Amino acid sequence: MTFSLNVENESPSRTILHLHGRLDAQTFNDFDLAMLDVLPRLPEESTVVLDLSELEYISSAGLRSIAKIRRTMRARNGHTLLLNPRPQVRKVFDIVKAVPVNEVFANAQELDAYLDRMQRQITGEEPTSDR
Repeated sequence: MTFSLNVENESPSRTILHLHGRLDAQTFNDFDLAMLDVLPRLPEESTVVLDLSELEYISSAGLRSIAKIRRTMRARNGHTLLLNPRPQVRKVFDIVKAVPVNEVFANAQELDAYLDRMQRQITGEEPTSDR
C-alpha cells in the first residue's frame, strides 16, 4: 500500500492533514516534502491536526516526520494534535511515547471540546450550559 495526503484548511488558524495508507521508510520522504510546502504557509500560533483515521501503518521513519512537524509548530508557537488514530498506530505512539497523551484525540468532538477549553482559558470566558 502507498501513502497519500489531503490538506484541509479548516480555518486560518487550523489545518487538517488527512494521512492515508502507510507512513514508512518508503513513503516518509513524500510526506516530508509536502510539509515543506504546507507548514511555511501557516500563520504563527496555528494548529495542525493530523487525522490518522486512514493511516494503516507507521514506522520509525513516519514517527520522525511527525516529530519534525511538532518541532516546527512549537517553534512557531503553534500546536500539533493527532486525531482518530487506529489502534495499531496508537499503540506505536504509546510504545515510544512520541506524543503526549493530551495531544491525541479519539474523535472530532473530543478535539473540538479540547480546543474550546483552551480558548476559554485564554479569554476567561465561562462555558455555556449547552456544551
